[in-house]
Amino acid sequence: MHVGESLQRSLISKAPSARGWTVLAVAAVMALATIATEPAQAQALITLHSFAYSNGTAPRGVLIQGTDGNFYGTTSSGGSKGDGTVFKIAPGGKLTTLYSFCTERFCADGAFPTAGLIQATNGDFYGTTTGTTQGKNDGTVFKITPGGTLTTLYRFCSESGCVDGTNPYAGLIQATDGNLYGTTVNGGANDDGTAFKITPGGTLTTLNSFDSLDANPVGGLIQANDGNFYGTTEGGGDGKGTVFTMTPDGTVTTLYTFCQKEGCSDGAYPVAGLIQATNGNFYGTTGGVDGDYGTVFRIRPSGALTTLYRFCAKGDCASGASPFGGLVQGTDGNLYGTTSGEGVNAGTVFSITPSGGLTTLYDFCSQSSCADGSAPFAGLIQGTDGSFYGTTIQGGAKNLGTVFSLSVGLGPFVETQPSSGKIGAELKILGSDLTGARSVTFNGAAAAFTVVSASLITATVPAGATTGTVQVVTPGGTLDSNARFRVTP
Repeated sequence: MHVGESLQRSLISKAPSARGWTVLAVAAVMALATIATEPAQAQALITLHSFAYSNGTAPRGVLIQGTDGNFYGTTSSGGSKGDGTVFKIAPGGKLTTLYSFCTERFCADGAFPTAGLIQATNGDFYGTTTGTTQGKNDGTVFKITPGGTLTTLYRFCSESGCVDGTNPYAGLIQATDGNLYGTTVNGGANDDGTAFKITPGGTLTTLNSFDSLDANPVGGLIQANDGNFYGTTEGGGDGKGTVFTMTPDGTVTTLYTFCQKEGCSDGAYPVAGLIQATNGNFYGTTGGVDGDYGTVFRIRPSGALTTLYRFCAKGDCASGASPFGGLVQGTDGNLYGTTSGEGVNAGTVFSITPSGGLTTLYDFCSQSSCADGSAPFAGLIQGTDGSFYGTTIQGGAKNLGTVFSLSVGLGPFVETQPSSGKIGAELKILGSDLTGARSVTFNGAAAAFTVVSASLITATVPAGATTGTVQVVTPGGTLDSNARFRVTP
């Protein structure tokens, strides 16, 4: 069992100690993160912040961009009590700690958040922790305002036998019905994890208890264009992981079981969720097994899976290894992600075409003492300025992790929240330098809009709008949406 697989196995150990898992995961990725050679492609990476323990350490969740233009995230440890934080960081690098966990008696507010946040339509942020009260370490769902006021909405293992689930390592999504959806890696009727729905007010419904066919969903869910949810499990099937789909009422169907090909050349142990690309197919990563060090794969809604890239194939690890984070589709149509490292490097940022052509964009630890960071655990987000933003769990000034940006030459754009809606619905449009915007159109149909700030416009889906690109004309030029807005009946 190689180090990458060992790390994945640690994610689904039964009744884990959140603090113990944090230490184990850091130790495993430390073994991956050795000094790198100079990067072959000199991309413009900027270290925005180096963590210093008092404001957090080891950020594992993907960042999100808020409606105020700032980025928000979590650290899995550190802070005033050592149990993790919620932070915001300006594009220029100024970081503010919004909350340090375990400030309430017996950690009733939760501890050790390993996933990122979402910003719901009400403007508040929602997330999960893996630890909670009196050492039970069962996890929570929380809400936090942009100003830093935190409310614990739900504590897992509140039901007899923990049938409501335990240990939500993944983050949440807000579905088209306005509710939040997520997964737990343990607990449920079979102690193989659950999928759940929770209202913004905190009422939780267990939708599915996973079993031996699909077990231990470490990654989160996405809601696809068909309205169903899709995700991955780290176990189940032959014990090497699956891809599944779930209806809104909780009926789960296995789409693919990994390690069906000789030597597990199709990959094994996916610990990140999926994305649905503009072509309608799903893309994801696996962590690797039997001498391999992870893959990038494409899977069609029908379940037909294609391995696009195998890291460290034939012993060549120059392109990185162990892609624990998920993927994001950039405005150029390519997919972007990170590897945590292997061999001579301490992690990479890569791009890959939808057909499988991979380019290493940056090798971490290319600066003295790894000042640029090392071992990126989470995936990336593309900011509305066109650059990509991410985190590392090591490196930086104090070797406690960093926040970074990476420009690959892509221009600014706008993003709609949500990405679909009915005629007459009000939505938010995120961007940069939106002050003085002159028009907003939905696939050519003019919309009524209000400029709220330089980073936010509110608009109403106009009569006659059809599915397509949203455009905002500003004094600086025309900005297109990064994805087509889908007009629903």
